[in-house]
Amino acid sequence: MKTIIAIIILLIIHFQYRIWVGDGSVAQIEAYQQRLDVLKKQAEEKRQRNEALYAEVLDLRKGQEAIEERARDELGMIKEDETFFHVLE
Repeated sequence: MKTIIAIIILLIIHFQYRIWVGDGSVAQIEAYQQRLDVLKKQAEEKRQRNEALYAEVLDLRKGQEAIEERARDELGMIKEDETFFHVLE
């Protein structure tokens, strides 16, 4: 009877060790969960960025207005017979 109790106690100690310290422990699962949360947040940010870029691509494919706007804003281009005023403050 004492040997069975000793074996049971040893098994309980072994399983408790694995739960708290060993592979797949509570602390390791918590660390994995935090890492997963960070990765999910990064994936969501990248998904939103991709959606914005996709919308911009569709806009550029759709019409000349978007191309003209980008040329004016990014390249400083103006149309023919158009006067450019640069205001300094």
